[in-house]
Amino acid sequence: MVSIGALLLLALPALDMKLKQPGQDDLSRDIPVVQATDRLTDAFPSEGTVHKVAVRARAGQAGQVEAALRGLIARTEGNRLFAHDQTPVIRESADHRVHTVDVGTPYPPKNPKATESLKVLRGWVPQALDEVPDAESAVGGAVAQGADFTAHLEERMPWVVGFVLLLTFGTMAVIFRSLAVAVSAVLLNLLSAAASFGVLVAVFQHSWAEGLLDFDSSGTVVSWLPLFLFVVLFGLSMDYHVFVVSRIRETALDGASVRDSVREGIVRSAGVVTSAAIVMVAVFSIFGTLNAVEFKQLGVGLAAAILLDAVVIRIFVLPALMTALGPWNWWPGGTSQTGRRPSAGPVPAEGGADAPAGPYAPSPVTGAAPDGAATRASHGDAPGHRRR
Repeated sequence: MVSIGALLLLALPALDMKLKQPGQDDLSRDIPVVQATDRLTDAFPSEGTVHKVAVRARAGQAGQVEAALRGLIARTEGNRLFAHDQTPVIRESADHRVHTVDVGTPYPPKNPKATESLKVLRGWVPQALDEVPDAESAVGGAVAQGADFTAHLEERMPWVVGFVLLLTFGTMAVIFRSLAVAVSAVLLNLLSAAASFGVLVAVFQHSWAEGLLDFDSSGTVVSWLPLFLFVVLFGLSMDYHVFVVSRIRETALDGASVRDSVREGIVRSAGVVTSAAIVMVAVFSIFGTLNAVEFKQLGVGLAAAILLDAVVIRIFVLPALMTALGPWNWWPGGTSQTGRRPSAGPVPAEGGADAPAGPYAPSPVTGAAPDGAATRASHGDAPGHRRR
């Protein structure tokens, strides 16, 4: 219970996870090129973060579209969410069907004000084109790309997570013929993944670890990372889980008690699991030394997850859970399987016919002499025999 409570506490920060696409805002401000870009953006905000408005309509409606875009530009004047150092220029395609205009914002892409300006502009564009029938419009740019990609991931993530969980449950239930093993595998791996997400948020959404890992916190986690980490971590965790539970089940099939099976399975698999965990934690930790923040987050997330899974889950939580469940670990399949124990081969019956062998049982007499020697001894002609 203490181990589970500790993992739940580590998972709590994950509830406040904020996602964002990586960009130049995530680079260190000590880089000369980044400093030059910051000075340029401060002097010319319209050249920094830009929303690209595109409108497609019939060629005969080009005048209406241009008038609508001029009204949109006028509406942005005086609004602090948009840049005003330059007047946006409307561009028209050669066939007069497509019009574009760049609307700048003085805020960097990671700033919530930039996202707010995107939402405002996406609401204004359809209103400006109300008088242009059948016109199609869209607002793109760096801010839109990040916001749309993050929204798409958040929409699809439950489907991916659900598929992985169902596949894991079904596979474990078929392999071990046990609902308890299948359910515990899903719950324990979810707990391990949630704890690693909590570590990720606690480290990278705050500034206390900036000096330790040499990064500038943007207050967010890279948007593609949680889904990627979940899939990879679940695969690695299931590798450990299947290996350990297989050793435990093998011992249980040999007739050992639940407690002895768990102890023997953990001991037999400890060397392999620990060695693999050490190698993976060392390799993943190298990513934490790279400059790009997405690689730092990837390395810290994977290293923390493997460490928690191999140490806390496999050494403390899994053995305690299986010991507490007792015989229910193997329900409904059970542990009685024919063919697991060695059996004697066909025994010649009287008359030369082969009689079926009975159940295997060890000989009640230990150290019995071979049949030939026993026969000779019974007739008194064994070598070295002395009558008295």
